[in-house]
Amino acid sequence: MDVVISLLFILTLAQHLPPVAPLETLLSAVVESVLGDSRIFSGEEVRLRCSVPDVHGSKWDYQWFKGSEKLGHSGEHLVLWKARVKDSGKYYCQGLRDSLVGNIYTLKSLPVEIQVDGGWAILEVPPQHGLVGQTLKFTCHVRGNPSIHEVILYRDNVEIMIQSGSNPHFHLNNLTLEDQGMYSCRASWDSDRLTRSVISAEASVQVLEVLTQPILEIVELDHLKMRLICHLQYNAHAPAPSINYYFYNNNKRLGTATSENRFLAKQRPGHYSCKAKVPQLDISRWSEPKSFGQVTGQPTMPPFLQPRNARPFVPPVSSPAAAQMFLYQASPAPDSQMSHNEMPDYFDDMTPTTVIH
Repeated sequence: MDVVISLLFILTLAQHLPPVAPLETLLSAVVESVLGDSRIFSGEEVRLRCSVPDVHGSKWDYQWFKGSEKLGHSGEHLVLWKARVKDSGKYYCQGLRDSLVGNIYTLKSLPVEIQVDGGWAILEVPPQHGLVGQTLKFTCHVRGNPSIHEVILYRDNVEIMIQSGSNPHFHLNNLTLEDQGMYSCRASWDSDRLTRSVISAEASVQVLEVLTQPILEIVELDHLKMRLICHLQYNAHAPAPSINYYFYNNNKRLGTATSENRFLAKQRPGHYSCKAKVPQLDISRWSEPKSFGQVTGQPTMPPFLQPRNARPFVPPVSSPAAAQMFLYQASPAPDSQMSHNEMPDYFDDMTPTTVIH
């Protein structure tokens, strides 16, 4: 009788205990496309593969997700055979394996986004953002690969390039921030004595500066010391070259170049600024000067560096992300922009000019 009562008590207690959370590792699954592109025509095939970078060589099983929905499929590969438009979405995978304490799960992979197009043309754009000064390649694919005699590239519904013949590739050189937008392509070919013309859906293209303009932050630590912090966004594609940071007080450099974006300095009144430089790419950007303490006047450029017709570069008001600091620019054209090679190394100790807003 006592045994029966004990069993009933254990069963009752188990029903009220919280469910045991699944065991997770710090490993993250990786999903990649091994067949097909991220943008495909309906009826085509995509094959995805899941893996777990486990240095111990453990045997893993896999489960798949589309968005937040868990798919019934399991296994290393997921195949979208004769894909349909409704198959478009973000796909994830997760590894799991048995252990003495139950199933162990990896973290979910980063997503792979698949877009299935039911139309006749697809504009293939780079998966990553473009960078100012670089080149972007676009390719206009047409269902069935007919013999094309003309392809047109549009940005925000405005024609920007045209290719005669069967070459469906476009190269947009020396990118600027103005090249960002929604792109599409139109392809034309002859069939059965008629000219066929199709246009793709729009694809978004983002263009970023390699270095955004730094913003200097001054943090008072006590009555003797302060910390200078140079904030910026670095958008170079991996592997990204290293950045050097320089800090200035009243046009004089404080210490030497550092890979850290912060500098510990004595509290002194004056105008402070910072500069970020990527030597390997020969790109530099200045912050705007920031005053600390009781100071008067504005920082000025040393007279021996001022060309006779010099004037500061003024970025367009509508493009604050394009604001830049330059040592000097001698009579630039109204629309010219200098996003690279802002100043040679021997100007490191000189004074930046301020951007006029």
